[in-house]
Amino acid sequence: MALITLAQSEKIIDAVLVRARELQCRPVSVVIMEPGAVIKAFKKEDGSSMMRFEMATGKAYAALALGRSSSLVRVRAEQRPLFMDFLFKASEDRIFAEGGGMLIRAADGELLGAVGVTGDTQERDEELAAHGIRAAGLKTDEDCENLAHHVRLKN
Repeated sequence: MALITLAQSEKIIDAVLVRARELQCRPVSVVIMEPGAVIKAFKKEDGSSMMRFEMATGKAYAALALGRSSSLVRVRAEQRPLFMDFLFKASEDRIFAEGGGMLIRAADGELLGAVGVTGDTQERDEELAAHGIRAAGLKTDEDCENLAHHVRLKN
């Protein structure tokens, strides 16, 4: 199993921060997490509010824990609240079911890790996450839909 490198992580984070400034987003924070929930890298823009590390980490953790984007985790929480309540408790409340967490995949679709972006709207956070992944030459689940590795684009 391959893991995301520090160089790849830094490319993702830096691309997210540049794009966030281009789009005039509120200050964002970005975390990269390896499978197994190990933090690889984190940056928080000046002016970001408190708890941004915890929110970004929770989004990346949600993506890794359930094998889908954190926006799909949010939808699942709305559809099956009892099931998700159990998972929230089982994860010791590490799952943050809000858009902005995405799985990071290699060119062949192999899972490398996850990114969590927080600071703007959940839709914009997710857009920034996808931008960062692609800017680093890596793939999102959507990019891997037709590859051998299983990806979840729907619940």
